[in-house]
Amino acid sequence: MKLRVYNIVKNTKVEGPETRYCIWVQGCSKHCKGCQATHTWSHNGGRLYKVSDIIDDIKFHKNKVEGVTFLGGEPFEQSEALGIIAEEVQKMGLGVLCFTGNLLEDLLKNKKHTKLLKNTDLLIDGAFEKDKVDYSRPWCGSSNQRYHFLSKRYNEEIFTKYKNKVEVNINPNGIVFMNGMGNFEKILKKIDLKNIEK
Repeated sequence: MKLRVYNIVKNTKVEGPETRYCIWVQGCSKHCKGCQATHTWSHNGGRLYKVSDIIDDIKFHKNKVEGVTFLGGEPFEQSEALGIIAEEVQKMGLGVLCFTGNLLEDLLKNKKHTKLLKNTDLLIDGAFEKDKVDYSRPWCGSSNQRYHFLSKRYNEEIFTKYKNKVEVNINPNGIVFMNGMGNFEKILKKIDLKNIEK
């Protein structure tokens, strides 16, 4: 099985609790107004990876991270492949955080999402809503988005322990990649870099 991926950052501190291996999937049908990741919308972009190769790479990095984060794009448009990865991640003793623009109640109605949900510790759901922008909670962009603690690995202590932050990474090809949560428009106005991707 293959997963269509926009980007992978193997060591980030801004996409969930502690240090994480982060996978941005490619492809999203929701197209939320004001989305900061429009480059992940196309279902033809990105690169195809073998699920087994991703699992092997996470195993290689497992002693350097607390967990894995799935975002995008829309992870549940590739939930079967991510479900396999999440199951293996759990076997490694790592945590799984997954973002979705869907609502948990709707995801529970579709059996193809079962494995991914079963192996997710923290699900943050809800579409980004531009008129409800709120960066006061970790990793969320709008006030309608909800935290679902699907296991005991994480709990409400995250609200006081973590704040939104942004990282800047430079890929081997020289492209600058910003990730994390915050007002990217405001940040970009303060810096003068070309070829920036959000």
